Amino acid sequence: MAVPLYQAKADFFRMLAHPVRIRVLELLQDGPVPVRKLLTAIEVEPSSLSQQLAVLRRSGIVTSARDGSTVVYALADGDVAVLMSVARTILAQVLTGQNELLAELRKNEVVSR
Repeated sequence: MAVPLYQAKADFFRMLAHPVRIRVLELLQDGPVPVRKLLTAIEVEPSSLSQQLAVLRRSGIVTSARDGSTVVYALADGDVAVLMSVARTILAQVLTGQNELLAELRKNEVVSR
């Protein structure tokens, strides 16, 4: 039996739902990055980064290539960068809305005193 599309989408977003994975995807938006640079930028244990990179690799949204003794990661598709950009835009809108609501609450708090 085939997995319904909504379930596949939920599984995809669950796969993304880890701060290290999100940070890796952000760092790869500008092009391929060696593992050592990812480690420096993210500041996690090598084993933790390795685990998260394996999840991203298995999902097919990043690729890895060996350059001598260096492993370099890249986004498998430009659409991932678009997804990250859209997520940033949505988050900025949500946070702006929350700031506006907070300002309104504070303004009403002062008026009601």
